[in-house]
Amino acid sequence: MIRRAWRRARKEVLTSYEFGTPLGRRVYDLRHTCLTNWLNAGVPPATVAEWAGNSVPVLLSTYARCVDGQLHDLKRRIEQAGELPDPAAATG
Repeated sequence: MIRRAWRRARKEVLTSYEFGTPLGRRVYDLRHTCLTNWLNAGVPPATVAEWAGNSVPVLLSTYARCVDGQLHDLKRRIEQAGELPDPAAATG
């Protein structure tokens, strides 16, 4: 019953092209998209797992391969974390 209602709703709001794609094919797909977007936005996995009602291992086993587009930012953050203040500048 829910699947039929979901299919009708998708057909009413999506274009015929969108309807033919996996976009929201199952209600679960919306959850998957949401969690993937949170992870890709940089929300820590422990936080996403808590919000989703999952454990971190379950979350990462499912979604780790979906995380994308963060490499540049992560490299920058690692480089910044390794920078130490100049002691000469601190003493004035």
